[in-house]
Amino acid sequence: MGKLRVGLLFGGRSVEHAVSIVSATSILRALDRSKYSISLIAIDPTGRWHLAEEDAVLAEVADEKGDGRVFLPAVPGGTTLVPEDSTALSAIGALGDATRLDVVFPIIHGRGGEDGALQGLLELAEVPYVGSGVLGSAIQMDKDVAKRLLEAAGLPVTPWITFRPGELDRIGLEAAATRVADGIGWPVFVKPANSGSSIGISRADSIPELIAALADAQRYDRKVIAEKAIDAREIEVAVLGNDEPEASVPGEIRSAHAFYDYDAKYLDDATELVIPAPLAPEETAILRSLALDAYRALDAEGLARVDFLVDRETNDFYINELNSLPGFTDGSMYPKLWEASGLPYPALLDRLIALALERHDHRMRLETRAPGDPRET
Repeated sequence: MGKLRVGLLFGGRSVEHAVSIVSATSILRALDRSKYSISLIAIDPTGRWHLAEEDAVLAEVADEKGDGRVFLPAVPGGTTLVPEDSTALSAIGALGDATRLDVVFPIIHGRGGEDGALQGLLELAEVPYVGSGVLGSAIQMDKDVAKRLLEAAGLPVTPWITFRPGELDRIGLEAAATRVADGIGWPVFVKPANSGSSIGISRADSIPELIAALADAQRYDRKVIAEKAIDAREIEVAVLGNDEPEASVPGEIRSAHAFYDYDAKYLDDATELVIPAPLAPEETAILRSLALDAYRALDAEGLARVDFLVDRETNDFYINELNSLPGFTDGSMYPKLWEASGLPYPALLDRLIALALERHDHRMRLETRAPGDPRET
């Protein structure tokens, strides 16, 4: 049996471009070359697709200037996988034909990569891919919709207020800040509804800070949420699987920052990941059960990281968010949690690829003809 042909798709136009590249290089190093033939598919900051050379990508990361922010150069020409005069659908289909891919591993974080857009293209092209489907990806990306569904499922979330696209411009930032202060009180976190890596997130303890936070958040998304901030421990659980998902041991993030922002996640060596998290056995069991419930409630498949807040005063648990394509950098929590749960990094990647093929096989078995349709199968 020949090697499985894997397309590792990374980069993208979102603000998480740099994180995607570092995650991709980590996956690239861990994939078993005796099992997989790997094609590197890069999307540069201008949105052009390229077949990338492995040595060049690894060198780009190795040559970073020390701030952790690595960017693919926007080089004209080269091996462009999406011709500018072509539609996305025909181009992605041509990609599958040209590189003869068996499965795509998309590691593009943020908008366009984990919000259902890329997943839709791959499904239209009938290319198997790692991770949640279109709906699950979109739901997990939108913090407002995710909270609504979690709350409807009876799962604990912190109070929040949503400002829909255009609403902040219509009512004004000062009126919006007053609504938040009167509605949920202090302190609050303000977040773009569709963003990751804590980009665009601010804490506010006063009206002036809140106005500034709202203005900053809407730079990244037209939909913004404000949620009650609590003094909490940050606990994360990794989930893996399709129809019968499994939950890892929990891990705790300890950071000197006010909250676990971009710098703390990727640039601060002082941030500590404690695995397993120091919890009573019954607390661990509850968190793992809640993680699985949240995973199912948001239609997740393949993988997700479930982030919790544990109130330091009351010890109450709250689901903060789900991340459908968590980071895979050397310092990322998701692979570390599975390592601590007995699943080494290379075996985790094997499992994710197998789950992608399983999900695709199930989808392709679905009937596509109406009763009486004369088409041949």
